[in-house]
Amino acid sequence: MTGDFRITLAYLKELGACRDGQREFRKAFPDGAGYQETLDKCADAGRVDFGKWLLDKLGPTDDVRVYQEPINDCNRVIIFAGRIEFKGDVDVKHILAGRGIRAGRGIRAGDGIKAGCGIKAGWGIEAGGGINAGEGINAGEGIEAGWGIKAGWGIEAGDGIKAGWGIEAGDGIKAGWGINAGRGIKAGGGIKAGDGIEAGWGIEAGDGIKTGRGINAGRGIKAGWGINAGEGIEAGWGINAGEGIEAGCGINAGCGIKAGCGIEAGCGIEAGEGIEAGGGYGIFAGIRVKIELWSSLAIVEANTKPINLISGHWVGPNSTENG
Repeated sequence: MTGDFRITLAYLKELGACRDGQREFRKAFPDGAGYQETLDKCADAGRVDFGKWLLDKLGPTDDVRVYQEPINDCNRVIIFAGRIEFKGDVDVKHILAGRGIRAGRGIRAGDGIKAGCGIKAGWGIEAGGGINAGEGINAGEGIEAGWGIKAGWGIEAGDGIKAGWGIEAGDGIKAGWGINAGRGIKAGGGIKAGDGIEAGWGIEAGDGIKTGRGINAGRGIKAGWGINAGEGIEAGWGINAGEGIEAGCGINAGCGIKAGCGIEAGCGIEAGEGIEAGGGYGIFAGIRVKIELWSSLAIVEANTKPINLISGHWVGPNSTENG
């Protein structure tokens, strides 16, 4: 299908267009118009809602639109049914593509960015609203959205990834720096960050979670494989890993901590419920703390003492020993 596909008012009615949409189309194109011509009119009028509706109804085309020159217009809306390529920087209000979006430099939109396929930029990707791709999202620098970031495949950034809402990927999430979400972080594959990982809600990965610094979640942390943090791990709810859990500093969970293999912490391990390692594996706390400081820096606390606790200073639940 191409953008030359002919649209008439009668056809729009068949698709179920609202009265406002029918009226605007009749006013602009009394004799009908091409598919892409109609989308361009929606963009010029700033009617992203009309353009998105039509794109959802008719689907993507095989067309390619290339912008050779940089675009710097905070009021401009781009709606294209095929693939969009930007040779220079782009700074607009909204970008909506039926297929992929690719830029040699950075992509910035005051509102949202959405593509039926992938989004790729040599530099950063930034949106005041959400960023959504049917396939992967890849940026040479950072990725930042005022709302959520969602990809059917993976999300990868040379720098950090930040979202005011959640971050979700069908595959893995990888950042050269930190990953930060106001809500949850969820990946079908692994989650990896050169810096810390922080979520207002939970963090969940189908594979492993690894960070150069700490991991912090307002709710639970769950990984199909192991969890590894250069610093501490903290969760408002439980921490669960299919393999081992390892932290350079302490591990703290409001509920239980459970691992398929061993649990290892540079400092203490504290859980509101139980601490459980896989059968035959040990629990090691205080491995970076001198033995004479264990009573203050290598505390292990849970509702019951773990049967395979190898190192650390055990205190009973609600003990005042740790202050």
